[in-house]
Amino acid sequence: MKMRDSYEHRPIEVAVDNDNVDRALRALKRKMANEGVYKELKKRKFFLKPSEQRKRKQREAERRRRKALRSRARKIRER
Repeated sequence: MKMRDSYEHRPIEVAVDNDNVDRALRALKRKMANEGVYKELKKRKFFLKPSEQRKRKQREAERRRRKALRSRARKIRER
């Protein structure tokens, strides 16, 4: 069983300055997107069989790997 990290359960906080709630909401949405909350909600919306989870995980890892390769290639070209 996988141990959960303590950072998974910390609350997302946003300060509201000068009663500017709209700005605070935008900041909250930005933080939630950066933390991956929306991605996690979308992922948990439907049940996935373990075999489908493995396939999805492999596809995502491949996508990240390709993205990293493109990034490295771009850095080398910029030199």
